Amino acid sequence: QVQLVESGGGLVQAGGSLRLSCTASGSIFSITAMDWYRQAPGKQREWVAGIAAGGSANYADSVKGRFTISRDNAKNTAYLQMNSLKPEDTAVYYCNAQVVDGTSMHELHYWGQGTHVTVSS
Repeated sequence: QVQLVESGGGLVQAGGSLRLSCTASGSIFSITAMDWYRQAPGKQREWVAGIAAGGSANYADSVKGRFTISRDNAKNTAYLQMNSLKPEDTAVYYCNAQVVDGTSMHELHYWGQGTHVTVSS
């Protein structure tokens, strides 16, 4: 079994910054990709950014140029640096990891519990 734990959310004023972290633990052989999603109140969950094991990253248009995703493979951790935050960035942010399980060697997706980000105007 694999667990993902996010941290770093909070309340920030528009224009401010936050850095989210997502750490995976458990039976891990390797992590293929790590992604961040978010879900605003009353809206569907949307993809925000993703990073492959080799470090190549992609972003949703809505956050491109403001958010930066990175990862520390040795720590099984992904980060999301969020700058120039806007009220519309308010959401619960979730981490998703594509993990090769160390026991079964099956590739599975795991979700974290989410961390709240609130941007005040």
